[in-house]
Amino acid sequence: MTTDPISDMIIRIKNASMAGKDVVSMPQSKIKVAIAEKLKERGIVSDIATRGKNIDKTIELTLTRNERGVYKFRDVKRVSKPGCRVYFSVHDIRPVMGGSGALVISTPKGVLFGDEARKEKVGGEPLFEIW
Repeated sequence: MTTDPISDMIIRIKNASMAGKDVVSMPQSKIKVAIAEKLKERGIVSDIATRGKNIDKTIELTLTRNERGVYKFRDVKRVSKPGCRVYFSVHDIRPVMGGSGALVISTPKGVLFGDEARKEKVGGEPLFEIW
């Protein structure tokens, strides 16, 4: 059992890309599905599949590669951690890596990217940055 399922998710995705695996599997939860949908929206994940029933549900993500065979992201960094929670107002949300990356933020309107949260004028807990 992990104490930080979001960190577990992003590290599994990063490790799968470093090992050259196209499919990564992890235990399913509502927040992980919401994050996976956002990553699919941005093109980092190409397919999301759920497997199993009840307590044994897993989610499988298929990572996207570009035309040269390189994954669509290079690195990921957790921002708000269970030991040190961080919350951003709408004015604290800034572009990641000069706009080439994305900030995934949990808001009252659901999981959003940083630019979407700025447009919606809503703040929240920044989950992680991916670039």
